[in-house]
Amino acid sequence: MNIDAALKEATSVDGAIGAALVDYESGMALGTVGGGTGLDLEVAAAGNTEVVRAKVRTLSMLGLDDTVEDILITLGTQYHLIRLLSGSNGSLFLYLALDRSRSNLALARHVLKRVEAELEV
Repeated sequence: MNIDAALKEATSVDGAIGAALVDYESGMALGTVGGGTGLDLEVAAAGNTEVVRAKVRTLSMLGLDDTVEDILITLGTQYHLIRLLSGSNGSLFLYLALDRSRSNLALARHVLKRVEAELEV
């Protein structure tokens, strides 16, 4: 599945506001779907890059031999889900913003895991 198809699949979840595939080494979005006036996906990509870098750095400083699967940021009205990609896509993450009142967080995590498995960059 290519980037556009992957992001469309990610935003097929009820309550999806927008999604992005982001390179956390550069902070640049490789692709985006959705967003708009309430959510600037380019700004979100850059900001969440800092979140991912901090968590990866913290794991290293703690000496934990483990990897981050996903990061959940819970806002009053939204969920922001970050899924780090494994394997050859190791510096990439999927970002999905959801309307908290209309979404199913467990389903969203399941969909992002499936998208990760099928994504070809």
